[in-house]
Order: sequence, then C-alpha cells, then structure tokens
Amino acid sequence: MKVPHFLSLMDFTTDELEQIIRHAINLKRQHLAGSHRDTLKGKVLAMVFEKSSTRTRVSFEAGMAQLGGHAIFLSPDDTQLGRGEPIEDTARVLSRMVDCIMVRTFAHENLLRFAENADVPVINGLSDSYHPCQLLADMQTYYEARGPIKGKTVAWLGDGNNMCHSYMNAARQFDFTLNIACPENYRPDKGQLKQAGNFVSLYSEAAEAVRGADLVVTDVWASMGQESESQQRDAEFRPYQVNQELMSLAKNDALFMHCLPAHRGDEVTAEVIDSPQSIVWEEAGNRLHAQKALLEFLIMGEIKE
Repeated sequence: MKVPHFLSLMDFTTDELEQIIRHAINLKRQHLAGSHRDTLKGKVLAMVFEKSSTRTRVSFEAGMAQLGGHAIFLSPDDTQLGRGEPIEDTARVLSRMVDCIMVRTFAHENLLRFAENADVPVINGLSDSYHPCQLLADMQTYYEARGPIKGKTVAWLGDGNNMCHSYMNAARQFDFTLNIACPENYRPDKGQLKQAGNFVSLYSEAAEAVRGADLVVTDVWASMGQESESQQRDAEFRPYQVNQELMSLAKNDALFMHCLPAHRGDEVTAEVIDSPQSIVWEEAGNRLHAQKALLEFLIMGEIKE
C-alpha cells in the first residue's frame, strides 16, 4: 500500500481536503470546550527543521501533545544531516522509529527525495515551492468567517513565492478565482501558472487585482534566505503594499490574511493588519487545529469525530 504524503495540496482530493478542514473545525470546538483526545497516544512525530520557525514548530508540537502523542524537534545540529548524511538514509532510519515526519526545508527537491525513501507519511512544513499546511489553516479560517470559499475572489499581492504557489493550488482544489499582482521579475513559476489555468489571473497593478475581492492576502517581501535582497525587493514591492486605500477597493466585507511574521509598514500597514477586517490571529491559531486534523488523517488513515 502506498504511503500517503502531504507535500502539496494536490496530494489530496478536494473531498479529502474539505473533510480535513471540517474535522479541524470540530477539533477546535472540542479544544475550546476543554475536551481531551488521545487518538495519537503512543505515536511519535519527528520534526526535521532546516529553516527556523515559530508557528510551524509550536503548532505541530502542541498538536501532537493535545492528541496524546509526542513530537521530537530535530535541527541540522541535532542530526547526521548536518554532517553530510544523505537525505535518503535519514528518511529510512527515521521511518523505523517514528510514525510520521514533518520536514521544513529550503529546496522542494530535498523534500521529494525524503518522501520517496520514507515508509511513513511525510508532511511539508514549508519548502521553497509550497506551504500547504498554511493553506489548510487559511481555508479553515475563511470558512469559519464567511462559509465556503467556492466561487469567491482572492487577491494575492507581492512575491510569487511558495505561499503564492499554494494559493494557486487552493484555487484549483476549492474552486475560487485567484488574482495575483506582483512585479514582473517576481511572478510565480510558469509551470505552476500553466497548471492553474483559468483559476488564476496575473496583474501588474495591485488595484486591479484587489478590486472586488473577497479576501486579500500578502506575505513578507523577502523570505528566509533572501535577506541580502531586502533593499532591492523593498523598492520593487512598495507599490504592492496592502494599505487601507487598497483595501477600500475590495468588497466591503473583504477579509485580510497574512501567514506571519508580518513587517508593519512594508507589505502591510498597521492600520490594515490590526483592523477588524484582519483575521490573521485566528489564521495563525488555526495552524494548530488544521494540523491536528491532518496528523490524525495521515497517521490513523481515517478521521474519527
């Protein structure tokens, strides 16, 4: 039987994704009501980090604890990966000791190699190509606030990066329109655009993408590993800042999301991120519940309410 992995949203069917999101909402309700679960009692998650993290580490570690399991944090300094052990060997070894592996890395190719040699489910905690766990939380958050996102319009402003690619996948899976506005030199991968087809439209002007949108989303202008490009990116991305003037072009009840950390005054103004339209804190908190639902789905092979 093929081992299920979650390396991008396209690894699951739309029905499976919607099932996970509905279960995440139920898990959140149970947690807020003080109910405890031990569905993953005796199960272990290995968390392999090449990139630093706040939300990803805490949400996975807390999630496993709340489900009765355990999580092990592994940085490059904590494993033989940091001393040159092949990715393939590390995947084979960990598969014999844990029940699931979460990898947060740079090159998506490394994640693919890891998954190809793992005998347990592998989760993409972030790669340079995708950030699917964040999209599970984003879709959950929109559903809680406005209901199904099918048929809605989402505006993405800024870099055509891993988050943008994941929003393109989400548009295909959840059937919404994605308007992308970014500088010409920072557009999404051409292959990704081709696959997304009519679900995605590209704009050079931020206002064109935002006009009439139900949801406006952005990300930092320089991600981890791009710090040396910060000055150049600041100049090119400044016209794509999400401010109140730009938000006024979206629908009156439009929402704002950001995967965080946010740089107020750069990609978004404080006026927007701290406004009633902003749901970034629910979005961040939902990482916990969406990933708990994902972990149960992958480790148990099913979802039990």
